[in-house]
Amino acid sequence: MTDNGRVPETDFPRSLADRLRGILIDADYTVSGVRDRLGDAAARALAREELVPALRATGGDERLGLLLRLWWLQSPIPERAARAILPVDELAGAGLVATDGDTVRALVNLTPWELEEGRPGFVVSDPKVRPGQGLVPRPDHVVGAGGASSTLAELMVNGPFDRALDLGTGCGVQALHLASRAREVVATDLNPRAVRLAGTSLALSGVRDARLAQGSLFEPVAGERFDLVVSNPPFVITPESARYTYRESDLPGDQVCAELVRQAPAHLTEGGWCQILANWVHSDGDDWEDRVGGWVTGTGCSGWVVQRDVQDPAEYVELWLRDSCEHGTPEYTRRYDAWLDYFEREGIKGIGFGWICLRNDVAQDAAVRVEELRHEIERPVGPYLPEVVDGAMTALRLPDTALLSAHVALAPGVVEERVGRPGAPDPEKILLRQRDGLRRVARIGTVEAALAGVCDGTMPVGPLLDVIAELMGEDPEVVRGRAPDALRTLISEGFFKVMR
Repeated sequence: MTDNGRVPETDFPRSLADRLRGILIDADYTVSGVRDRLGDAAARALAREELVPALRATGGDERLGLLLRLWWLQSPIPERAARAILPVDELAGAGLVATDGDTVRALVNLTPWELEEGRPGFVVSDPKVRPGQGLVPRPDHVVGAGGASSTLAELMVNGPFDRALDLGTGCGVQALHLASRAREVVATDLNPRAVRLAGTSLALSGVRDARLAQGSLFEPVAGERFDLVVSNPPFVITPESARYTYRESDLPGDQVCAELVRQAPAHLTEGGWCQILANWVHSDGDDWEDRVGGWVTGTGCSGWVVQRDVQDPAEYVELWLRDSCEHGTPEYTRRYDAWLDYFEREGIKGIGFGWICLRNDVAQDAAVRVEELRHEIERPVGPYLPEVVDGAMTALRLPDTALLSAHVALAPGVVEERVGRPGAPDPEKILLRQRDGLRRVARIGTVEAALAGVCDGTMPVGPLLDVIAELMGEDPEVVRGRAPDALRTLISEGFFKVMR
């Protein structure tokens, strides 16, 4: 993609940001306003990279339609109509639009984004390169907000915090979410274009005091500590050196994610959080759970690693070649083949995608929970994420004697299900199911089912087990001996809570 526009070299003028923000909000250029204006059919077509239905739905000189065609659909609009609703000359001077004959065209992609409590935000990025244009992104392309952005935003633990860092800010979308959680926000990126466009996103969204810095990984914040660090890093695993700064690093394989995990504790306050999206390798001689869990082990942080998806090498290569619009280009087959050669040489059989959450507990016995969750879970995750980590830590730290003395209660939202033949005296299986949160399902035995039915936190586990054993005609000592392992798992997975 040729550089047919320029990005502001200085901070976006506050007065212009305020004026443009007011114009956008007044025209209902918001997530809900755009959704209503486009309609379902045009929105679904856009998801397939088809613009015609959206262009048809936004025709005419109505303000919202003009703004949608200009900023979202990247379609030139008549200069006369543009000047009637926008300060065209000032926006051109700031590098956001350009006049071309009797039309005005956008030099950036400006999209609405919904922030916490429904507050309107705006994300500024490079124009999207779409299939069929015959273009590929420039190396320092700044990608807009998308599905991964939403995933990380929904993963963030709630504040309030004193200081927060968005590492690899890109278009600045995570910094916007951090602004409602932290008194001070710092956003960094290796790409100078990203730093400038993130500054524009923050200005247009009314965020005044964020600090922006350019540099790699934690270098721009050397010696600083934060209560919350978030990152959607350039984690794409490729045989080449970084071709696109928004998605690839110069570190081999999945080492950029490993390096982030290793460096994070030195930049976290005690009790501080680090949350990143990541890719990791599945290989012949290395279990992925041990691989990624090993990154966290020894950091002094409690960790929660979740794998949400796995792709085989061909699926992975096709995904990222589509991302850079290389399908149908002369380089497509060569790059596809070279990428698969690399995976074969390295023994890579699959690539996992998910998240890594760390909490700086400054503890030698910090717990690392590594699991795969492919099913739908309750979102956002952030509000209940600390409970997930607390459950894993508690289960690890309680020896059997302490567990039998603990007061536990069934977690809210947990229900029991019994599966069996109609009329049969006993069920074939008994399940505990979480109706909210992570929506896990656990198969349990009759002792655990009985305990779930009576534990409410008022009595210790041991005496309850003795009563259950007596009712079932079993030896209480045998029941006490078997129960801790099963109960520890149920606490770790959030079915039971230890009462304080």
